[in-house]
Amino acid sequence: MTSPLTIPVAVDIVALTVIDHTLHALVVRRGIEPFKDHLALPGGFLREGEQTEEAAARELEEETGITPPGHLEQLRSYGPEGRDPRGPILSVAYLLLAPSFSPTEAGGDAAGTLWHPVDALLAPSSPLAFDHAQILADGVERARSKIEYSPLATSFCGPEFTITQLRTTYEAIWGSALDPRNFHRKATKTASFIEPTGGTVREGAGRPAALYRLVPGVDATAFVLDPPLRRPPVPAPASSMKSASTPSATE
Repeated sequence: MTSPLTIPVAVDIVALTVIDHTLHALVVRRGIEPFKDHLALPGGFLREGEQTEEAAARELEEETGITPPGHLEQLRSYGPEGRDPRGPILSVAYLLLAPSFSPTEAGGDAAGTLWHPVDALLAPSSPLAFDHAQILADGVERARSKIEYSPLATSFCGPEFTITQLRTTYEAIWGSALDPRNFHRKATKTASFIEPTGGTVREGAGRPAALYRLVPGVDATAFVLDPPLRRPPVPAPASSMKSASTPSATE
């Protein structure tokens, strides 16, 4: 009979927010080996008697000084093989997407903590330690999917907002520009999503813009939009696109 494998279990947290119209992730600078002085996602090892969600909240507070302002959503598990030079370690990752967080303060194993633009962290030469670039990429994809199907993006805009403000939030999280007219039509036609307040605000030159709010009684984190607000398709790289006039070798 094969004996069950006993391995350490860790947690990693993908915390995301929008700063200056750009999606940012919370990272720490590691104060210990392995990967000392490298950037990494907040996280650490599970303690005896802890549930993984409890460990994620504890590690986030210990390393960054932040108490989770919202629900920690389990993302997926990673490993255990090939992800840590110390040996097999299973990691359970959590996602936290929120419009604002308390100020950060490094502690525990972290020598520093900062909010960093996501695009730079997911570049081919990612500065993240371990397999954290993959964990971050999965967390960003989950966050982008969440605002397709839920009104969560409205929580980044305040109680009242213009369609332009809502659109720029979607653009920041999705990482792509949106056609203003198409977005206006889809956002205002989606049932139980947003409604006009009757107020207006001036946004530069031109006539005042109408103010909207989330439909009262709708839970921004749980309600399912129908139809969803779909992301624009990501264009394929030019090198991977085959000319329509050039037949393939199999044709």
